[in-house]
Amino acid sequence: MKIYCITHKPIDGLKSLNLIPFGVGKTKFPSNYLIENNGDNIAHKNYNYSETSFHYWYWKNILNQNLNNDWFGMCQYRRYFVKYEYKDLIKNSAGMQGYYPYINNFNDLEKILQKEPSPEWNGFDVILCEPWSVAVNSKMKLLKRGIKSIINDPLILFDKKKHNIKLHFEMFHGYDNLNKAINVMHKKDKKDFINYISENNMLSGHCIFFSNNTKLINNFYTDLFDWLFKCESIFGFNLKGYDNQRIYSFLTERYTPFWFNKYAKVKYWPWIYCDITKFKSNY
Repeated sequence: MKIYCITHKPIDGLKSLNLIPFGVGKTKFPSNYLIENNGDNIAHKNYNYSETSFHYWYWKNILNQNLNNDWFGMCQYRRYFVKYEYKDLIKNSAGMQGYYPYINNFNDLEKILQKEPSPEWNGFDVILCEPWSVAVNSKMKLLKRGIKSIINDPLILFDKKKHNIKLHFEMFHGYDNLNKAINVMHKKDKKDFINYISENNMLSGHCIFFSNNTKLINNFYTDLFDWLFKCESIFGFNLKGYDNQRIYSFLTERYTPFWFNKYAKVKYWPWIYCDITKFKSNY
């Protein structure tokens, strides 16, 4: 199974994980890295697209070479799918999503990575990250970041069922931005997407997945980038601040689990947050 590890900076020791290192952005990478500014690409948009620019590159340059529908996928240099046996040891509470404290080096991480298809994936099209709750436990945070949403619906302060994906996006990436993006979404998905973000308070995020269905993923990327390119006319590229700078990535993060749950058979899988830039390399 081919797994690409997306990173915006070279990382000593990454090769010890036996993943395919993939460099995005303007940084110069070692010769053993694949980089996105070859072939058909949107590398010049990476500042605002983040890991989503990798997805475009993979779609245009690699996807259709998978004639046998072998399993493939991606991870990020801070987020990885791991073996199912570790599921109950991983915390996904607020502020600690993907928390697993028992990794101190590359060897520890390599041992628990999910790098081969699992028999449990039989009959499924896509493997997504185990979802985590977007409910907000602090009323102070709600008032600080969600005041416009609260003015529109005061019950948000008292009813956690209203702490949905829509509210989470509004709090961290601009109150009206998701509505603006939905306005240019293809009509076949618009109503269903509104229902999805309104009725769900669990998010399978991070824009990573495994799949063995090339045709399905081609359809997904077609719909995704058709939407994102339309969104460019709304948000542009002169975006400032963490909340908005990578807005096309944040939109992708919400659209990905929606689309796959609508059009595919999905299985959720354990993942961890592990920043490997903090490790010392033995290489």
